[in-house]
Amino acid sequence: MFEYEMYQMRAADLVREADRRRLIREARGNRVAARRSGRDEAGGRVSVPLWKTRFTRAA
Repeated sequence: MFEYEMYQMRAADLVREADRRRLIREARGNRVAARRSGRDEAGGRVSVPLWKTRFTRAA
C-alpha cells in the first residue's frame, strides 16, 4: 500500500510540474506574439541609429 501511495504522490507532482511548464511556455508565447503585433502599430517605440546620437550637427 505504501508504494502505491508514493506512486500517486509522484504522479500528482509530475502533473503539477507539467502544468507549470505549460503555463510558462504559454506566457512566453503570448509575450512574443504581443511584441510581434506591436511592431506594426503607430506610436510604438522608436529606435534611433547609434551613430545619430553620438555626434552633433556641424554649424
